[in-house]
Amino acid sequence: MGRSVTPTIEGGLLVAITVLLGLVAVYVPLLGMFVEFFCAVPLAVLTARQGAGKGLSALIVAFMLLTILITPLLALRLTLSFGICGVALGWCVRKNFEAVKIFLMTLIVASAAQVLSLALLLAIMDVNFIETQLELVRESFAESFKMYESMGVDPAQINEAKGQVEPALEALALLMPTLIMLSALINTLAVWFTSKWIFPKLQMKLPTFPPFAEWKFPSIFMYTAAFGAIGMYWGFTRGWTQIYEIALNLTIMSLLIGLIQGLSLMSFIFDRYNVSKFLRRLLYLIVLLNMFFVQLVAITGLIDMLFDYRKRLGTGS
Repeated sequence: MGRSVTPTIEGGLLVAITVLLGLVAVYVPLLGMFVEFFCAVPLAVLTARQGAGKGLSALIVAFMLLTILITPLLALRLTLSFGICGVALGWCVRKNFEAVKIFLMTLIVASAAQVLSLALLLAIMDVNFIETQLELVRESFAESFKMYESMGVDPAQINEAKGQVEPALEALALLMPTLIMLSALINTLAVWFTSKWIFPKLQMKLPTFPPFAEWKFPSIFMYTAAFGAIGMYWGFTRGWTQIYEIALNLTIMSLLIGLIQGLSLMSFIFDRYNVSKFLRRLLYLIVLLNMFFVQLVAITGLIDMLFDYRKRLGTGS
């Protein structure tokens, strides 16, 4: 935008772009799924240039306009899923935070927004989103089983599959906190990468992450994984459902972070021994497609938080 454009006009244009993107996300099939990821960018740009106050005001105006043009629930979902993340990211950029801090702050806001949206859905519409989604999955499986029966599939195999569905759904229900966190992570990644692409076109800069081979997480995640495993054992053997659920989610989240650090350690080793790009990608693919290797790399990553294999490999060269 040119220098002759006043802050008020700039804010109005960016709000209009946000609303337009929201309408496309709702009403245009397929393309809307992609455009939805860009809904946060105008608000991130506005906040980075004019401050959090202007960004939040623009977010409220965009929400009001979307409420009029589409349904309030869809407007609320877009606002909490992406809009508030854009404001958070723009504020962090304005404060000149480093990339890691910007990403973490945006992730925290996205997680809080996910929880708030579910709470509002329950309070306003008396709809339990988790139970609704599980019921939709059950209905989907039921329709699939009917189709297989009409195709003449062995009834014994179908009954066996039916017996596995409900335990799987129960496990899925227990993992809802982790799934909500992953949903917030996906939203944060979407906001980050779309902003990373658009910002340079507007003569703005988003900080870059350190090289992947240098990524390290605090050792606290090693301890949370250990406590989570102990809690799962206690909860399962003593029938403490709530303890088991908390411990299960804590363990899964810790292992996911351990997996990232384990893959980062692999990248460090690849750099140290000059492994070709083709072989790197092949090894990453083999790891990610094999659950045993995934767990092995995750546990290795957790242990690396304590012993720092990179320092040992570096000093041993």
